[in-house]
Amino acid sequence: MILIILFLIVVAYGIYVFYKANDALNDSQVDLGRTGNKSDLRDEAITIGKDPFSILLMGVENYSTGGKDGRADTQIVITMDPESHKMTIVTVPRDTRVNIEHAGQYTGMHKINAAYTYGSITDYGAEKLQVETVEKLLDIPIDKFIAVDFDGFREIVDALGGVDINIKEGFWEKDIYNHNKHITFKAGPAHLNGEEALAFVRMRKRAVNASYSRDERQRQFLKATVNQAISAGTIFKVGQITDILGDHVKTNLNAKEIYALEKQYSSMKKSSMNTIEIKGQDEMVNGLSYYIPDGTNLEQVSGQLRKILKLAPETSFTTNADTVGAP
Repeated sequence: MILIILFLIVVAYGIYVFYKANDALNDSQVDLGRTGNKSDLRDEAITIGKDPFSILLMGVENYSTGGKDGRADTQIVITMDPESHKMTIVTVPRDTRVNIEHAGQYTGMHKINAAYTYGSITDYGAEKLQVETVEKLLDIPIDKFIAVDFDGFREIVDALGGVDINIKEGFWEKDIYNHNKHITFKAGPAHLNGEEALAFVRMRKRAVNASYSRDERQRQFLKATVNQAISAGTIFKVGQITDILGDHVKTNLNAKEIYALEKQYSSMKKSSMNTIEIKGQDEMVNGLSYYIPDGTNLEQVSGQLRKILKLAPETSFTTNADTVGAP
């Protein structure tokens, strides 16, 4: 009798979670206006869970603008292969100098994180313009995206119970939620809550960047978060997480695709995650600091991603980035 009651509670909870999650997901949906529900860089639409695919994760900084016209402060491209069960993570430096198209009067060379802002201002679509700009940078289709603002990032980390991470080098960063007081990070194992995690991935001090860059910390944090989400009994936290979705998360993943993702990758091991770095250098252009990717390396990164996605190698590599050492 006790087992039957427990079973009914679990079933009832599952139904409650499904409808709650579905409503929240509907509030988070963004239509990119794609023909045939696919990237223009694909010949055919892909099926999540069956075909190799890519996702662009965006961390949107909009707290300083009252929630409007934010910037894609963090951009991470993830490719997944259902055959090998492997995940590849590429961080796109936010200051990468690229040509942003379809931005009206703002069309031209800018930092790549500005595409989100210009897409919003010009009504082209913040997520749409950011996705298309990253596609042109890496010369790969971006099939899906997930955009989360700073408040959502903090709340999701807290909902997961925090994240364990091994800090490579000590530093400090301002806490934007506590009058810019310092959060100090010491080298070694640490358990980060939402506010601490946000400070950890945002810090951009030059003194630390050389040996422990922002992009490296973001890739490291993403690996740790995936492990935490897999092992944290997340199903029993879905109700809490869905409260965050509608207000703070935007995506073009539907409920069926999210279920396929969970089914395919819930048993993923840390060893199945690989990271790739876009190499380059900081340069001053017209009084502004940009990240200029190395052209040869960028072509190699694009080639690796195209191979994972089972796309034909490009014979004439093109990109919208301003590059050094371009072939």
